[in-house]
Amino acid sequence: MQIPIQPQFDAGLLRRYDRPGPRYTSYPTAPKFTADFGEAELREAALASNGDPIPRRLSLYVHVPFCMSPCFYCGCNRIITRDLSRGEAYLTRLYREIATVAELFDRDREVIQLHFGGGTPNFLAPAQLAEAVDALRSQFHFSDHRDRDISIELDPRFIGPKEVAELAAIGFNRASLGVQDFDHDVQVAVNRVQSVEETFAVVEACRAHGFRSVNLDLIYGLPLQTRESFARTVDKVLEARPDRLAVYSYAHLPQLFRPQKQINEEQLPDAETKLGLLQLAIEKLTAAGYVYIGMDHFALPDDDLARAQERGGLHRNFMGYTTHADTDLIGLGVSAISHIGNTFSQNPRDLPSWQIAVDEGRLPVFRGLRLDEDDCLRADLIQRLMCQGEIPVSALERRYLINFTEYFADALDRLHPLVEDGLVRVEQDRITATSRGRLLLRNIAMCFDRYLNQPTAEPAAPRYSRAI
Repeated sequence: MQIPIQPQFDAGLLRRYDRPGPRYTSYPTAPKFTADFGEAELREAALASNGDPIPRRLSLYVHVPFCMSPCFYCGCNRIITRDLSRGEAYLTRLYREIATVAELFDRDREVIQLHFGGGTPNFLAPAQLAEAVDALRSQFHFSDHRDRDISIELDPRFIGPKEVAELAAIGFNRASLGVQDFDHDVQVAVNRVQSVEETFAVVEACRAHGFRSVNLDLIYGLPLQTRESFARTVDKVLEARPDRLAVYSYAHLPQLFRPQKQINEEQLPDAETKLGLLQLAIEKLTAAGYVYIGMDHFALPDDDLARAQERGGLHRNFMGYTTHADTDLIGLGVSAISHIGNTFSQNPRDLPSWQIAVDEGRLPVFRGLRLDEDDCLRADLIQRLMCQGEIPVSALERRYLINFTEYFADALDRLHPLVEDGLVRVEQDRITATSRGRLLLRNIAMCFDRYLNQPTAEPAAPRYSRAI
């Protein structure tokens, strides 16, 4: 397996291609899901997946929507509350959903991955998280394989080393911590004041109690960020030597995410400064020995993500990059998304609708999509591009019995300017993102997105974040 080319920063090209587009955690993307796909369709998809000659393993995602305080940059599905009793009420219904959904899947199908996301999963106490994991174990067959992942997103402001030890005892072995920026003025501007000391205490506790990896999240493009201040943040983060790092671009979309209206737009860095922040992060992380995985993610060379990419086993889904490619994803909780076979389905995004469906004993599905043959082909192509940085033309021709050049004639026409700009190299058996194109995988993928390129497609600008 060819190791993906590492990124080369080219400010002029990045500036020119900095346009809105999907992040491709799925294809087709979630805005294409429709209300025509509901409970009956999900049951049918689950039944069909059980009948596969070699049953696929399962990944579970649990959404915990509650947060103690609002972070103004956030675009996640979350509910702000300090009423801890809401967590208990939520879990009561979650257990009902788990029991209802679990009935759809054969018990011999192993769970290889469990992830708690949010919101703030550690809004729940360790005892509650233990109860939730036990509820899942009672309904699903968890693998005992050493590569099984049980991961959780943590807010270091609301957890300490003692609680981390309890999470390890439950079985959690991976953690992702939000940092965003350590500069105090930036933290005040986004309403997330978090000290280096409390953050590093959680990192150290995770390592002391046997977590296999720790990820730290940074965001560039936040109000009041400068090259100097962000350099200090990156340098401080590197002192902790996390196994993985995600460096996200702040997408300012206040028309979609109400909390962002609290951000003073005059304090946002201009386009040139924001590009400089990205360049700084890439240079510092690569100099420190991190490998660029793709789409904002970096990992140490011996981390499972980097190794999975080397052997061609990397996968991208609604949880981000994962090492577990050949699985069906079951989403549980409000707004969670499932990917079963060739279908996507999503739970209601508002809590009351999800609660009503669960209370009535229904599968809480409010929209979804069954992929047709063209969707499956393009999803495969985009998945390989986002994970490996290349499109295996010959392999796709053999798998889908197509002539690539004829089938994707329009897409290749759209790709031509990117080839001319040196972002992509086209060969007979493969199309590869060059070092200049590695940071623009979204733009390359957009050339092959049938829905974006339909004449009736809605404008991308209000719906998607920008590439850089």
